[in-house]
Amino acid sequence: MTAALALRGGRVIDPESGFDAVADVAVDGGRITAIVPGGLIEEGAATLDATGCIVTAGFIDLHSHAQSIGGHRLQACDGVTTALDLEAGVAPVEVAYQRAAAEGRPLHHGWSASWAAVRMHVLAGVPLDGRLATTFASLGIEAWQAGARPADVDRIMALLEQELAAGALGIGVMLGYAQGTTPDEYLRVAALAARAGVPTFTHARDLVETRPDVAVDGAEEIVRAAAQTGAHMHYCHVTSTSTHHVDRVLALIDRVRREGAHVTVETYPYGAGLTAVSAEFLAPDRLPLRGLGPRSLTYLPTGERIADVARLEQLRAVDPGGPVLVDFLDDARAEDRAVIRRALSFDGAMVASDAVWLTDATGAPAGEGPDALAWPLPRGLVTHPRTAGTFARSLRVLVDDVGEPWPRALARCSLLPAQTLQAAVPALARKGRLQVGADADVVVFEPDRLADQATYADTTRPATGVVHLLVGGQAVIRGGELDVDALPGRPVRR
Repeated sequence: MTAALALRGGRVIDPESGFDAVADVAVDGGRITAIVPGGLIEEGAATLDATGCIVTAGFIDLHSHAQSIGGHRLQACDGVTTALDLEAGVAPVEVAYQRAAAEGRPLHHGWSASWAAVRMHVLAGVPLDGRLATTFASLGIEAWQAGARPADVDRIMALLEQELAAGALGIGVMLGYAQGTTPDEYLRVAALAARAGVPTFTHARDLVETRPDVAVDGAEEIVRAAAQTGAHMHYCHVTSTSTHHVDRVLALIDRVRREGAHVTVETYPYGAGLTAVSAEFLAPDRLPLRGLGPRSLTYLPTGERIADVARLEQLRAVDPGGPVLVDFLDDARAEDRAVIRRALSFDGAMVASDAVWLTDATGAPAGEGPDALAWPLPRGLVTHPRTAGTFARSLRVLVDDVGEPWPRALARCSLLPAQTLQAAVPALARKGRLQVGADADVVVFEPDRLADQATYADTTRPATGVVHLLVGGQAVIRGGELDVDALPGRPVRR
């Protein structure tokens, strides 16, 4: 058998078929052409040694805001081959696709239609420029957080329909940042998604345990929308929005799924979250609802714990888009680690990083210019450690702590995300699997060395253990070394 490239001698795991054996993998024309016992691929093929490694489908991240060359490189070292921004999304999506095409990307990429961006545009006049930074810098604008008039809701829906027609992968709904939104508007978004046959990706409204006066419990709202409209509702980062109430939320999701509602769920393995300092739920008078105070927040550009209310108010005024780490859970506490572990191992839960854009010491996004091309990343750039280590850390927790077998744990990183999208995005039916005919998006890693290295103090240290990474059949990582000239990522469109 001939092949352009052969991965030789690894433990090949396909999370869909259950294939799990030592074999060679042949790659040609960007697809997997054969999976055979060692020695059947001609020696003339270019070969990559996979002895002692696991060879499996590249990881698919449904929730990555790290949409730059540098961000993609960090995620490549974590085994990711497809990085999609579906919770926040952008608008117009066409601008984001064009920018990525002009710059090149190491990983496959795509976006949802951003409900937040179009709502900001309609209610607060924020420009639609296809940049996530604009959306996050505008989170604190009160006008977009409030209820909307019927005519304005009509305009929001019309803009979302335009974005779906332009190829957006679903509708991203950052509802937790605009809690004045009426439940009826959210139902209209869900109904639009149902008609279009796409999922919604929701950052939930507050839970009733956190905010007793909330218009509707955030978890109940998502599952009700699925039941009432028939839409596929995807629950983003369930742990960070549910914290110690996650068992109640997961039990609710389990019940409605057994009753026929289409609800999927994602999580990541860190206690601290990250968002813009101007987020409404980080206002000084709102922090106590979560048992937090200013010192629960770390301003990422300087690394400072926010000392008091005065400093928090200053940062919210002068740098509204400034990223802050938020201690929703404490990674050092066994009780909180158990919460994270239960969410990761929940039936059908998938891994998604919520990877964050790279930021320089001024707080500005650092995804463009010379810093975007440098590798290793220049000192002084910061992000959340989940950008660099989510998948490696999740697999360590699932395999070492929970005791899941490798095929089941790997499915959470590849197959389940692909299945979440493939009904709306046919290209995903060829990803998330290691099968003949599937896209040659492949990660090869040493199971004993796979580990996250980034910390809250040193946020951009790449994960270890990935030996080879193929994106569309091209090596982005070869022999443990990242190829800075490799930009094989392609757009994923509906």
